[in-house]
Amino acid sequence: MLGGAPQDVLIDGGTIAEVGGDLSAEGAQVVEAGGKVLLPGLVDLHTHLREPGREDSETVLTGTRAAASGGYTAVFAMANTFPVADTAGVVEQVWRLGQEHGYCDVQPIGAVTVGLEGKKLAELGAMHESAAGVTVFSDDGKCVDDAVIMRRALEYVKAFGGVVAQHAQEPRLTEGAQMNEGVVSAELGLGGWPAVAEESIIARDVLLADHVGSRVHICHLSTAGSVEIVRWAKSRGIQVTAEVTPHHLLLTDELVRTYNPVYKVNPPLRTERDVLALREALADGTIDIVATDHAPHPHEDKDCEWAAAAMGMVGLETALSVVQETMVDTGLLDWFGVADRMSFKPARIGQATGHGRPVSAGEPANLTLVDTEYRGRVDPAGFASRSRNTPYEGRELPGRVTHTWLRGKATLVDGKLT
Repeated sequence: MLGGAPQDVLIDGGTIAEVGGDLSAEGAQVVEAGGKVLLPGLVDLHTHLREPGREDSETVLTGTRAAASGGYTAVFAMANTFPVADTAGVVEQVWRLGQEHGYCDVQPIGAVTVGLEGKKLAELGAMHESAAGVTVFSDDGKCVDDAVIMRRALEYVKAFGGVVAQHAQEPRLTEGAQMNEGVVSAELGLGGWPAVAEESIIARDVLLADHVGSRVHICHLSTAGSVEIVRWAKSRGIQVTAEVTPHHLLLTDELVRTYNPVYKVNPPLRTERDVLALREALADGTIDIVATDHAPHPHEDKDCEWAAAAMGMVGLETALSVVQETMVDTGLLDWFGVADRMSFKPARIGQATGHGRPVSAGEPANLTLVDTEYRGRVDPAGFASRSRNTPYEGRELPGRVTHTWLRGKATLVDGKLT
């Protein structure tokens, strides 16, 4: 258990019935979990499930199976599908697919603008009022770079307590960008993606959120400068939250020297200085949550020359291991801190009903059991995701999710999907 002596947890139906020592129940199925850590089910605020339109890289079924394998009981599906999730009809389609497959809950994220084109607000109200009940809106993959459109979106979602999740990338500063702008990009002759392209948008948006009195969430924050802007905004009482991806907590732009497109991602891998700043910010709460930015791509979109390769990495099945490696094993977070950053807070930001709840009697039985003593090499051949574009292939990482329960129903048992 988190932060205490070993205890038993009794699940009855979809609810935690009792937590305590030496519990028993006639006919109960027993899972021996000695030495393991029981977490509330993980919640990912930033997942690309690709369906509809790019089922060659992922589907709601394969993506939620990958989520369950990684210990997730809820994921928020980004809007950059084909067609774009910018109407009530599309978000309801994604939501219903999640309901049908049952490996984890799927909460669609609605597009901020029609077609992700940044010109006209999408049907934010209709998506919120739909069966999907959308509360998070993002053009992720593209930045809402028009300040007027961004202000209007912030004003609109304020009416129902929603949040705009911004992909912070000034497009004029990143034309032709292939990697982080710095020493390595200069040596390799690759177009640079400067830190200021992210930081300038974040600075603008926290000021807009302050002006409007609305909520803004920063997707995949990646630079030390961005950390300082968010820290300043929070000190002013501005309603800003931020996420960091597992890969930005571990990997640096030095890996691009291999020219292996598996390391090509947006925002790009940054410097060691940035990585250390991100870890400290996650530890001290400046960065609120870990989100995977799980971005599956088919083999042909990654197995090509660097310039032609798609940007993105899969992450659902390795996220918890990377967080253990970078945050727990380094002493920056304990397991309660992991639960806070990967379950409690993302559920709160996204208003994921029934998720991100304490492991206590009366709460929904959304749970994840982790063997923290395990160490093993990452083998993408065993992934549940349809895609294999992981930057960790062959790398030894700690920790393994052994069991996942969604409302009391086991979706993963002994590391195998049910």
